[in-house]
Amino acid sequence: MAVPDCIVAGLDGSRESLAAVDWAAREARRRGLPLRLIHAWEGLAATGTDPDLPELAVPRRWAHQILREAADTVAQRYPDVRLTCEQVGSVPAEAMREAAENAEVLVLGSRGLGGVAGVLVGSVALATVAHARRPVVLVRAGETAEDERLPASGDQPSTATPYREVLLALDPDSACDAPVSFAFDAAVRRRAPLHVLHVWDPPAGYGDLPATAYALGIDSELELRARRAVAAILHPWRDKVPEQPVIETVTMGRAAHSVPAAARRAGLVVVGRRIRHAPVGVHIGPVTHAVIHHVRCPVAVVPHE
Repeated sequence: MAVPDCIVAGLDGSRESLAAVDWAAREARRRGLPLRLIHAWEGLAATGTDPDLPELAVPRRWAHQILREAADTVAQRYPDVRLTCEQVGSVPAEAMREAAENAEVLVLGSRGLGGVAGVLVGSVALATVAHARRPVVLVRAGETAEDERLPASGDQPSTATPYREVLLALDPDSACDAPVSFAFDAAVRRRAPLHVLHVWDPPAGYGDLPATAYALGIDSELELRARRAVAAILHPWRDKVPEQPVIETVTMGRAAHSVPAAARRAGLVVVGRRIRHAPVGVHIGPVTHAVIHHVRCPVAVVPHE
């Protein structure tokens, strides 16, 4: 596998994908990397089909227009970003997974929840997140450069104010070096606070303990253990970048509820996804699934073993 050397954005012409392209251009500028735009259309490689058939003319012209207009917008807004474009003739989900292999970050549009509660609209994004082995950032429609930053006086949007915090949802029970590294790097590049949130679940039978157990500090002991676990994981990273502000929050509850609530103050949320080796199925975990569905700001899903 080649060393990742670019930011890749998948494009399908939707408002979500256009917002993803803009976010990707900003990220490419922050990292000093080139940006690669990819549009996948199966019609480009229809087996046994004459490419000059009249019925393919309109969709082909539309496909080229999507890429050209997005490239023109990036060139106008971010002239310092090195840009390449590519159209590939394959199934979009497969094309995005292949593109992620050589990307430092893959950026896709995400619609979150559709009109029916619990139904994720955007199967390409979901399938890519479930199988990619590189970080994937999901961006909602309407996301702008101003949304990444704190409002100016009078609650006015601004691109000159400090960045909002980066929120890392941390699970000390997982091998989480990759998500922690990604979150620290994102916070350092933005000169933003890093908020590390760990939500611990009480053990089975916790609610059945007698009142005397709580009086003896059983819950306090469990929280102390959780805090020590978080501190141990963050310690080497704090040593590497001692100037980086880090806020640690350890609380009891359900992470699937607490992380989206905390994300309201964030400009970027980072969650981990354990790599599963089963060839089929969607493997992203309940917390990551909830964050993708409900968080409005960009979400970085970072795979780890």
